[in-house]
Amino acid sequence: MAVQVFNNPLVRFKSETFIVLMNIAWTYLLHADFRRSNVEYRYCQGSGKGRRYDRTPDGSFKYWELRKCLAAPECPLDNETKKNLHFLIGLRDEITHHMSPTLDQFASARYQACCLNYNSYLKSLFGDEHGIDQYLSYSLQFTRLSHEQLSPPARADLPTSVRSFITRFDNELTEDELNSERFAFRMLFLPKLVGKRGQADEVIEFIRADSEIARAVNREYVTFKEVERPKFIPSQIVQIMQNEGYPRFTMYDHTKLWKSMNSRRDGAGFGVSVAGAWYWYESWLEAVRKHCRENRAYYR
Repeated sequence: MAVQVFNNPLVRFKSETFIVLMNIAWTYLLHADFRRSNVEYRYCQGSGKGRRYDRTPDGSFKYWELRKCLAAPECPLDNETKKNLHFLIGLRDEITHHMSPTLDQFASARYQACCLNYNSYLKSLFGDEHGIDQYLSYSLQFTRLSHEQLSPPARADLPTSVRSFITRFDNELTEDELNSERFAFRMLFLPKLVGKRGQADEVIEFIRADSEIARAVNREYVTFKEVERPKFIPSQIVQIMQNEGYPRFTMYDHTKLWKSMNSRRDGAGFGVSVAGAWYWYESWLEAVRKHCRENRAYYR
């Protein structure tokens, strides 16, 4: 619903609606993960049999809000995804009492990252069959994408409080966090001419950074560059899990896990063989982390 509202050309209340709905969506997602992992996400006092739950005036339980979920040690999200959500939470608080229509374009890269992050964690935590990318795709435009249309609005168009919040938030980020696709997803668009009559084209097409087209574009713009993905040897995976509070997770458990999941099969995307040695990607590290969370009673 957040994406549909934002893509609706008739809606003039995009940012405010998108941020609120995505806040709710992420809260539900983390509550579902906590519930499955037996993490208590209700506000309470005391512990054990003496635990008393905080309640609303009508007697309902008080559940953690998104900011509290992100601060929990059991939160499964990576650092840049958390930064993206903290930005949206802070932005929501700043625009609660007034409209900021220029935000729709100014912060759109961070909205796009929020959507991609949500779908990624929805599938990694609960399975690919729950992904929403099968239902939502690129929105069609009634006008050409012009330079003026895609250019971000001037900062002077933003309310002073919002402008100050964005500047203060960005200044606290590291360079890696600010440029992470998990925090803000940015793309470069160029008009493309059809080579043959009757030829169909995708709206968006990716090109290699070392191609002739990319080299020509790169004279004035930064293009997508292939980045070496972080790799881990098995002992590093085991050590990371032990450092995260699962001391009983051993090399034997790691080997047993990847064999049971057939994680080295072609197309799994969990790792790569280099000069006869196997290296695991971060996607496998997240899969192992998920396994340890689901079996924390055993590994702790």
